[in-house]
Amino acid sequence: MLINCTAYQAGQKLVDLSLSQPEELRAYLDRPDCFIWVALRDPEAADLEPWQQLFNLHPLAVEDACHGHQRPKVEEYGQDLFAVMHLVDWVGGDLSLGEVCVFCGPNYVLSVRRESKLHFLGVRERCEREPELLAHGPSFVLYALMDAVVDRYFPIVDLLESELEEIEQSIFVRGAQLDNIKRLYELKRRLMLLRRAVAPMLEMLSKLHGGRIPPLCARTGEYFRDVADHLARIESAIESVRDTLATAIQANLSMVAIDDSNVTKRLAAWAGIFAAATAFAGIWGMNFKHMPELELSWGYPVALGVIGSVCVGLWWRFRKAGWL
Repeated sequence: MLINCTAYQAGQKLVDLSLSQPEELRAYLDRPDCFIWVALRDPEAADLEPWQQLFNLHPLAVEDACHGHQRPKVEEYGQDLFAVMHLVDWVGGDLSLGEVCVFCGPNYVLSVRRESKLHFLGVRERCEREPELLAHGPSFVLYALMDAVVDRYFPIVDLLESELEEIEQSIFVRGAQLDNIKRLYELKRRLMLLRRAVAPMLEMLSKLHGGRIPPLCARTGEYFRDVADHLARIESAIESVRDTLATAIQANLSMVAIDDSNVTKRLAAWAGIFAAATAFAGIWGMNFKHMPELELSWGYPVALGVIGSVCVGLWWRFRKAGWL
């Protein structure tokens, strides 16, 4: 689905175009300091084919954009660049993953968004409000799209940190361990999804601002470095949450072990009390003919008193030791 197709020259918007105007599109591509910015959402292979012919897109890059589910990356095809980024959004209490592929050449930008409701209309408006920066051409548009993707990671990290803090407060609440461990491992899963979007993107950005920079990005290297700085902060926050999460999981498992140990102590204490009573009852219950206690009128209550006294003494001792 075509969202936008607009021609820009020297940082200024010229006109909105459509695929039904192929000759006009080619005319703008041939103008100096002019480029076309196209945005598509969930296109099929047939939807990409005319843009592939118009912009002379590499077949391998088009195949990746059609199939989706790519690892974040940036690839060079001559003077053109092909970048893949993951879109992460919080929907219905869980993370929703999408993808945006960006084809970028000297006179065009084509963004392909898949499986995400996050749009980039604000990015286009921002670029149009800064014509002196938009005059850098397609490389600045690529930067603006990357910057928007990375900025959307910050609130996700904040939400994960808040959820972890909430779980930490209930770790030492008796009886909450099972629920906590489920929530902790669910949080770990979400954190890994975010990390799989962030870590490869740091690697791809290093190709755009350090060492050998693609010719297309020669004038915008410092902008990509700024995005890399933001991404490094996000990765640092993710690592911090991971460390805290690992500690929380260990603390929760320790609480489970402590609860199990307390149950075992209580069972052992009561077993000891009943074992003592059983031992006395077993001795006095033996069927020997000549037992001195059998002939005494007060033998039975004395036996019960001894058994009761021993049981009470054991109960008091176990309670003092914290087993009961």
